[in-house]
This record gives sequence, structure tokens and C-alpha cells, in this order.
Amino acid sequence: MPSKPAQTDPFRRLESLMARLRAPGGCPWDRRQTHKSLKPYLLEEVHEALEAIDRNDAEALKEELGDVLLQVVFHAQLAREKGRFNLRDVAHTLCDKLVRRHPHVFGAAGKSTIRQLNARWEQIKKIENPSRKSPLDGLPKSLPALHRAQRMHEKLAKGHP
Repeated sequence: MPSKPAQTDPFRRLESLMARLRAPGGCPWDRRQTHKSLKPYLLEEVHEALEAIDRNDAEALKEELGDVLLQVVFHAQLAREKGRFNLRDVAHTLCDKLVRRHPHVFGAAGKSTIRQLNARWEQIKKIENPSRKSPLDGLPKSLPALHRAQRMHEKLAKGHP
């Protein structure tokens, strides 16, 4: 019985597939896309993932998270083509942020209550972006009105961004 081929890194495979789709001779639709033209798809895929969560449908969630990941890979490929950043840069930035925002896990900070963790998280975010002066700074203006109002209320109730 023939052995299975060695599994490749799925993230490298994703990068390679997307680069091929965008390359000359690739998919004409994919080659036409821009960050702006993909915005509705990113939003739609996130909403589909949220619906899968609401239905408690693990198989649908797995598929929908893949579709969200496709959007991340697509946008990273567009940025790579412009010499701005690539998928690995996105992953490194995220890893650095996770470590920086979790000193109670990766640093010297000891055990904390959830309230202390939330306060520390907000302090770290202020250090990361000192231009944010208002608790509402950084809240996306494109959020649906009710969601935006709810988040505004939550942030103002906490008194920090």
C-alpha cells in the first residue's frame, strides 16, 4: 500500500495557492480584486461564522472560519504584491501582540483577577497607541448602529478604550 505524501505546512500551502490564483494565468476574478472590492466578502464571512456559532454548529463553524481565513490570506497576498507586508508578518504581529497583552502568562506578572486582567489589558493598549484619548477612539465607525451603540455604552461604562 503506498504511503501518504508528507503533509505540508497548511499556511505555506495557503500562501502558495493564493499567489497562484493571483498570478498571470490564475483566476481572472481573483486577479481583479482589491482590498476595497473584498470588503463585503470579509464582512459576510464573519457574519456567517457568527451564525454558525449561534447555531452551535461545529462543522459549519470550521468551514466559515476557513472562509474568514481565506479573506485574511487574500488581503495579505494583496499587501505582499505591493511590498507592504505578507501573511507571516500578520502572524508575527499577532504573536507579538498576544505575548505583550498577556504578561500574566508570558511575563513576570503574577496571577490576577479578571478585573485586574481587563485593567492591565487596557493599560497595555493605551501604551501601544497613546494617541487614543477617548474611550471611544478606535471603535469602528462602520459597525452596525445597534452594535456600535452597545460597544460605546460598554466602553464608556468602563471609562477606558
